[in-house]
Amino acid sequence: MITTEQIKELRDKTGISIMQCKKALEEALGDGDKAFIILQKNSKGTALKKASRTLGAGVVQAYIHATGTVGAMVELSCETDFVAKNEDFKALAYDIAMHIAATAPEFLKKEDIPTDAKEKASEIFVKEVEGKPEDLKEKILEGKLSAYFAERILLEQPFIKDATIKISDMLERAVQKFGEKTEITQFARFSISK
Repeated sequence: MITTEQIKELRDKTGISIMQCKKALEEALGDGDKAFIILQKNSKGTALKKASRTLGAGVVQAYIHATGTVGAMVELSCETDFVAKNEDFKALAYDIAMHIAATAPEFLKKEDIPTDAKEKASEIFVKEVEGKPEDLKEKILEGKLSAYFAERILLEQPFIKDATIKISDMLERAVQKFGEKTEITQFARFSISK
């Protein structure tokens, strides 16, 4: 038997609707940890279903570090003003802006990396795979390039407050939580150089 306390605890942990929490707990036979994993797994599917929807609202959020020397702005878009005005949605945008200020990503997603940047990085890593078996060189090179650019791609970065999730995971969870397509439309980071 699933208790209201279990549902409340899972809802507090995830922010996802009561009905979705209840279904996940039922599927997990009352195991809260398993239910949490089920909700995480389902967030990817929910995000894919809503990917073709139109973004018509959102929020611009800024974060300025206490020193006043680093800051960031992010435009987090959604489908409706109803979600855009939600305090949890604004808090998500703020967390992403703080993350941007701390990590200085260069690109939003993999597709944003210019060809010349890929070529320059490839030239450097090609030297590192010299002497490796021919059949493994390409895979090793791909792995090195992926690791190098993952640190520079916002959606691929581990979240500074919880390294177990990436920024892309946070957006997928937001789609599940708010029931709307949610995307980072653009971002900028500012820093006073010394």
